[in-house]
Amino acid sequence: MKIIGVALTVLASVFLFVGSVSADVTGVWETVDGKSHVEIKSCDSDKFCGEIIWLKEPNNEKGAPKTDINNRNEDLRTRGILGINLLKGLEKTGDNEWEDGYIYNPEDGETYSSEMSLADEKTLEVKGCVLFLCKTQTWKRVR
Repeated sequence: MKIIGVALTVLASVFLFVGSVSADVTGVWETVDGKSHVEIKSCDSDKFCGEIIWLKEPNNEKGAPKTDINNRNEDLRTRGILGINLLKGLEKTGDNEWEDGYIYNPEDGETYSSEMSLADEKTLEVKGCVLFLCKTQTWKRVR
Protein backbone atom coordinates (compact mmCIF):
# COMPACT_ATOMS: atom_id res chain seq x y z
CA MET A 1 0.00 0.00 0.00
CA LYS A 2 2.84 2.37 0.89
CA ILE A 3 4.50 1.71 -2.50
CA ILE A 4 1.28 2.59 -4.34
CA GLY A 5 1.02 5.85 -2.36
CA VAL A 6 4.61 6.78 -3.22
CA ALA A 7 4.07 5.86 -6.88
CA LEU A 8 0.92 8.00 -7.08
CA THR A 9 2.73 10.93 -5.44
CA VAL A 10 5.62 10.67 -7.92
CA LEU A 11 3.20 10.37 -10.85
CA ALA A 12 1.20 13.40 -9.68
CA SER A 13 4.43 15.40 -9.31
CA VAL A 14 5.47 14.51 -12.86
CA PHE A 15 2.10 15.64 -14.26
CA LEU A 16 2.24 18.90 -12.29
CA PHE A 17 5.77 19.57 -13.52
CA VAL A 18 4.90 18.82 -17.16
CA GLY A 19 1.78 20.98 -16.94
CA SER A 20 3.71 23.94 -15.55
CA VAL A 21 6.47 23.96 -18.18
CA SER A 22 6.00 26.93 -20.44
CA ALA A 23 5.95 26.43 -24.18
CA ASP A 24 8.64 27.92 -26.38
CA VAL A 25 7.64 30.85 -28.60
CA THR A 26 10.88 30.81 -30.58
CA GLY A 27 10.65 29.48 -34.10
CA VAL A 28 9.05 30.34 -37.42
CA TRP A 29 5.40 31.44 -37.54
CA GLU A 30 3.03 31.89 -40.49
CA THR A 31 1.06 35.13 -40.31
CA VAL A 32 -2.58 35.62 -41.28
CA ASP A 33 -3.56 34.24 -44.70
CA GLY A 34 -0.04 32.85 -45.13
CA LYS A 35 1.26 36.26 -46.25
CA SER A 36 4.61 35.91 -44.50
CA HIS A 37 6.75 33.89 -42.14
CA VAL A 38 8.20 35.55 -39.05
CA GLU A 39 11.11 34.08 -37.11
CA ILE A 40 10.77 34.81 -33.40
CA LYS A 41 13.93 34.61 -31.33
CA SER A 42 15.41 35.86 -28.10
CA CYS A 43 16.93 39.34 -28.40
CA ASP A 44 18.53 41.59 -25.78
CA SER A 45 18.75 38.78 -23.19
CA ASP A 46 15.20 38.52 -21.83
CA LYS A 47 13.22 40.06 -24.70
CA PHE A 48 11.92 38.58 -27.94
CA CYS A 49 11.81 39.92 -31.48
CA GLY A 50 10.49 38.68 -34.80
CA GLU A 51 11.93 39.14 -38.29
CA ILE A 52 10.16 38.65 -41.62
CA ILE A 53 12.07 35.81 -43.33
CA TRP A 54 9.66 34.81 -46.12
CA LEU A 55 6.91 36.48 -48.17
CA LYS A 56 4.17 34.75 -50.14
CA GLU A 57 4.46 37.55 -52.70
CA PRO A 58 8.03 38.85 -52.37
CA ASN A 59 7.92 41.07 -55.46
CA ASN A 60 5.84 44.10 -56.40
CA GLU A 61 3.86 44.48 -59.63
CA LYS A 62 7.06 45.49 -61.47
CA GLY A 63 8.84 42.30 -60.41
CA ALA A 64 11.20 44.02 -57.99
CA PRO A 65 11.51 42.96 -54.33
CA LYS A 66 8.89 44.66 -52.14
CA THR A 67 10.10 47.62 -50.12
CA ASP A 68 8.78 49.39 -47.05
CA ILE A 69 6.97 52.05 -49.14
CA ASN A 70 4.46 52.98 -46.41
CA ASN A 71 7.02 53.73 -43.70
CA ARG A 72 6.53 57.14 -42.08
CA ASN A 73 10.31 57.63 -42.22
CA GLU A 74 11.08 58.44 -45.86
CA ASP A 75 14.66 57.19 -45.45
CA LEU A 76 13.35 53.68 -44.71
CA ARG A 77 10.97 53.40 -47.67
CA THR A 78 13.60 51.78 -49.88
CA ARG A 79 14.51 49.00 -47.42
CA GLY A 80 13.26 45.56 -48.30
CA ILE A 81 10.33 44.00 -46.47
CA LEU A 82 12.33 40.79 -46.07
CA GLY A 83 14.48 41.19 -42.97
CA ILE A 84 12.33 43.80 -41.25
CA ASN A 85 12.02 43.34 -37.49
CA LEU A 86 8.25 43.10 -37.24
CA LEU A 87 8.21 42.42 -33.48
CA LYS A 88 10.48 44.10 -30.94
CA GLY A 89 11.02 44.17 -27.19
CA LEU A 90 8.45 41.60 -26.05
CA GLU A 91 9.09 40.56 -22.45
CA LYS A 92 8.01 37.25 -20.96
CA THR A 93 5.36 37.99 -18.31
CA GLY A 94 3.88 34.53 -17.77
CA ASP A 95 4.28 30.90 -18.77
CA ASN A 96 2.89 31.58 -22.25
CA GLU A 97 2.65 35.38 -22.37
CA TRP A 98 4.85 38.20 -23.64
CA GLU A 99 4.03 41.92 -23.30
CA ASP A 100 5.37 45.47 -23.47
CA GLY A 101 6.65 45.12 -27.02
CA TYR A 102 5.97 46.65 -30.41
CA ILE A 103 4.74 45.37 -33.75
CA TYR A 104 5.37 47.13 -37.05
CA ASN A 105 2.79 46.86 -39.83
CA PRO A 106 4.42 47.38 -43.26
CA GLU A 107 0.95 47.59 -44.85
CA ASP A 108 0.24 50.94 -43.16
CA GLY A 109 3.74 51.95 -41.98
CA GLU A 110 2.63 52.20 -38.34
CA THR A 111 4.08 50.74 -35.15
CA TYR A 112 1.74 49.53 -32.42
CA SER A 113 2.15 48.35 -28.84
CA SER A 114 2.08 44.57 -28.83
CA GLU A 115 1.68 41.46 -26.75
CA MET A 116 1.43 37.81 -27.63
CA SER A 117 0.38 34.56 -26.03
CA LEU A 118 0.62 30.91 -26.94
CA ALA A 119 -2.78 29.24 -27.14
CA ASP A 120 -0.92 25.95 -27.65
CA GLU A 121 2.46 24.88 -29.06
CA LYS A 122 1.30 25.54 -32.64
CA THR A 123 -0.93 28.61 -32.20
CA LEU A 124 0.25 32.12 -31.33
CA GLU A 125 -2.12 35.02 -30.65
CA VAL A 126 -0.43 38.32 -31.57
CA LYS A 127 -2.08 41.57 -30.53
CA GLY A 128 -1.37 45.09 -31.74
CA CYS A 129 -2.93 48.06 -29.94
CA VAL A 130 -3.31 51.79 -30.26
CA LEU A 131 -4.57 53.23 -26.97
CA PHE A 132 -7.37 50.81 -26.00
CA LEU A 133 -8.20 49.63 -29.53
CA CYS A 134 -6.59 46.28 -30.29
CA LYS A 135 -6.53 43.78 -33.12
CA THR A 136 -5.52 40.17 -32.61
CA GLN A 137 -4.12 37.84 -35.24
CA THR A 138 -3.65 34.10 -35.00
CA TRP A 139 -0.33 32.81 -36.31
CA LYS A 140 0.48 29.15 -36.93
CA ARG A 141 3.84 27.53 -36.21
CA VAL A 142 5.82 26.52 -39.31
CA ARG A 143 8.79 25.14 -37.35
